[in-house]
Amino acid sequence: MAVSLDETRSANVKTRKPRARNSPPRSSATGSARKGARNSEIVYRDLRDAIVNVTLPPGAALAEKEITEKYGISRTPVREAILRLAEEHLVDVFPKSGTFVARIPVAELREAIVARKALEEVCVREATSRATKSQLMELRAIIQREQELADSGDEQAFHAADNAFHAGIASASGYPGIWQMIEKIRLQVERYRRLTLPQKGRMQLIVSEHTAVLDAMENGDAEQAVANMNSHLNKLQIDIGTFQDLWPDYFHFDVK
Repeated sequence: MAVSLDETRSANVKTRKPRARNSPPRSSATGSARKGARNSEIVYRDLRDAIVNVTLPPGAALAEKEITEKYGISRTPVREAILRLAEEHLVDVFPKSGTFVARIPVAELREAIVARKALEEVCVREATSRATKSQLMELRAIIQREQELADSGDEQAFHAADNAFHAGIASASGYPGIWQMIEKIRLQVERYRRLTLPQKGRMQLIVSEHTAVLDAMENGDAEQAVANMNSHLNKLQIDIGTFQDLWPDYFHFDVK
């Protein structure tokens, strides 16, 4: 005898084991875990942005209690976020002493600049021969925006436009994945660069250097474009001593 769909559903309901009184919903554990993961990700992203933007300067203390109260969450997702930041060398955790924003490690900073130069050289060289007219026009528009932002003193937006210029060259080179590689190694460089932008004339200098790179690219001179990019990135390396003198407590020099 055929059994209707309604009869099947009725049978399933009758045979289902009843839930104990006052027990939580069956999916609550999974739901709590997901919520905790979301909370941890939010805290991680917010703290990471603040550290990279130097809103939280090197050496600043991070109090778990204050963070939990700010977000209205438990300490577990906060600790998970801090652990991720520690793995990225953005915070230092000292048992019984506290958690602090890590100072910028000069050795790691120098290595990251060298690696970035090597990767960007490939992009500039290839982009000089492969970039379309529209891609070159887009890069020129970014420089124009950089000039406007430099004139208005908008450091946050200027920093984003600066990154867009370098990412645009990687895209024009046909190797957009190289910029993704650069992003993975440039955390300490980003923190350092944010310290340099407030320096008088710094943003205008970057505009001039980007212009020199693009001029050479438009002229089809790959060697000059690479030389101009190297000069641009070398200044980050050369100026470390200057900014270390300005903010000695922001940097960490490894003793070997």
